[in-house]
Amino acid sequence: MLIDIRRVSKIYNEGKESEVRALDDVSLQIDYGECTAILGHSGSGKSTLMNILGCLDIPTYGEYYLADEAVSDMPLSKLSAIRNRQIGFIFQGFNLVQGLTALENVELPLIYRGMHRKERLELCVQALREVGLEKRMDHRPTELSGGQQQRVAIARAIAAKPPIIMADEPTGNLDTKAGAEIMKKLISLNDNGATVIIITHDLHLAQAAKRIITIQDGHIIGDRQVSQAERDAVLKEGEDS
Repeated sequence: MLIDIRRVSKIYNEGKESEVRALDDVSLQIDYGECTAILGHSGSGKSTLMNILGCLDIPTYGEYYLADEAVSDMPLSKLSAIRNRQIGFIFQGFNLVQGLTALENVELPLIYRGMHRKERLELCVQALREVGLEKRMDHRPTELSGGQQQRVAIARAIAAKPPIIMADEPTGNLDTKAGAEIMKKLISLNDNGATVIIITHDLHLAQAAKRIITIQDGHIIGDRQVSQAERDAVLKEGEDS
């Protein structure tokens, strides 16, 4: 099992009148190679769950095993190394450095990992080719469309070939057609072996995944497989727009 969280709670201001249970006794398993959407409205707990799954935060209670490694009680400094090795993040706002080229943006996390320049450049060029931006590597974000910027963000996430790709509202700033292209790329990554987790408030977008986990008020209230017909309909609609 790749991801295994057991009775996890995240509580803010515990024991006080202002106590908030962002997650309340949540258990969840995601296996290698799954394509899963975590669906919920604002305030549902989905962002808190993403932060814990992505090793950006630790639970107040409960256990989290990532690739059989207990990470729920690790200090944040150690979680950073786990996160860098295991997870590639894609964000709604792209999170690109405006003064850097596409290639330099993709390269940045690999520099932090201490990777030698020749190796990291090879990985970055390959990643940009995979997302169809081999002719835009020297362009800065302001010279790219929103869809192209998100593809740079995908290249950055996949360059080091992490086993998990975690996408937080990856199409939120894109039009329907560009959003469908990004979803197709995420599905392609999943087809090639990556475990893809998409965090979204959009049911329609979630139906492009193979599994939908619905969260509300800090609890998982639904967990279902998505039919191939539902998935195809979402992607075809983007093609026709």
